[in-house]
Amino acid sequence: MALSVSAPTSSSLLPPSRQVGRWSPLARSAKPVPFSLRSSPLAARAAAGNAPTSPVDEIVTELDAVAGFSEIVPDTVVFDDFERFAPTAATASSSLLLGIAGLPNTKFKSAIDTALADGECNALDKLEDRMSCYLTKALANVGAQLAHQVPGRVSTEIDARLAYDTQGIIQRVHELLNLYNQHDVLTDRLLFKIPATWQGIEASRLLESDGIQTHLTFVYSFAQAAAAAQAGASVVQIFVGRLRDWGRNHSGDPEIDEALKKGEDAGLALAEKVYAYIHRNGYKTKLMAAAIRNRQDVFSLLGIDYIIAPLKILQSLEESVTDPDVKYSYAPRLTPALGKTYNFTEEELVKWDQLSLAAAMGPAAEELLASGLEGYVNQARRVEELFGKIWPPPNV
Repeated sequence: MALSVSAPTSSSLLPPSRQVGRWSPLARSAKPVPFSLRSSPLAARAAAGNAPTSPVDEIVTELDAVAGFSEIVPDTVVFDDFERFAPTAATASSSLLLGIAGLPNTKFKSAIDTALADGECNALDKLEDRMSCYLTKALANVGAQLAHQVPGRVSTEIDARLAYDTQGIIQRVHELLNLYNQHDVLTDRLLFKIPATWQGIEASRLLESDGIQTHLTFVYSFAQAAAAAQAGASVVQIFVGRLRDWGRNHSGDPEIDEALKKGEDAGLALAEKVYAYIHRNGYKTKLMAAAIRNRQDVFSLLGIDYIIAPLKILQSLEESVTDPDVKYSYAPRLTPALGKTYNFTEEELVKWDQLSLAAAMGPAAEELLASGLEGYVNQARRVEELFGKIWPPPNV
């Protein structure tokens, strides 16, 4: 999966019209493509002359309705999907590089070839340093191409092998910033995707204080999210479905066990709690829900800033046509007022530090964070191994 955010023209990451978002790893075209509506019940009724009356003459899908409350983002790495779900923003990641390398005719292939031909990287003595340099240059090259094609921001994945190295993360971000500047990509068009370890959160705090926007991922506990919000992270991403899956197969995590005891879904409960916390304290952080498993998850999260949903769910919402009047009956489940009514314990309202974060993270967060990091590390290694096989590129 890849992540992206639209241009920071307001407190939201999309313009106030809150058009349906596009969180995609690759865009074929920067020109938006509208959602296509196949023959639908409402369209058939309109053709027959008995469509419902409405203040506006329109055909409304459930996707149209829910997009009025949250930015709905496609979770897809299938290149052909982007003609249908036109991107407003994009992410440069290891998984994207692997996809590009597997499609030799893509226009992004030159971004990899240029990185592999880089003289600075080629001059490095150690193989591991050389491959890391290629990876960084390739991410920036692809990200720069995307930045010139999408109106929103480009998020760039930071190597997960740096997850426990604050200075290493900061150094890598500045290396990428320098490369983006060489491509005439402004800093306010960029986000940097950092794992939510304590070291990653601390890196986020320092980077945000310098005006560099960060997106913290692999958040599986309230403590991580609260610490990230206190650090000033621009975006915090919670994996709703993964927490639910963990709770179905394990026990012994206090946070998840408490939610289940109340009859709540662990992932949805965490999203609601973090949303309330952010608005209670007036933090700038935007909240993103990922690992969405079904349509009901989307409806249960309405009002959250971003919902990353699988393509099949978006297609289902798009194909579910409703009377135009019904569109206005939808209501957000999460609103800023929640921050005034949610009950937090004194322990949850502390100023988080490394020790309190470590003590508060339960087995679910620890296990899922470790698993996520392992997956990202393996992807980065696969890219470097691939680069080693195809180097030197043509004409080098």
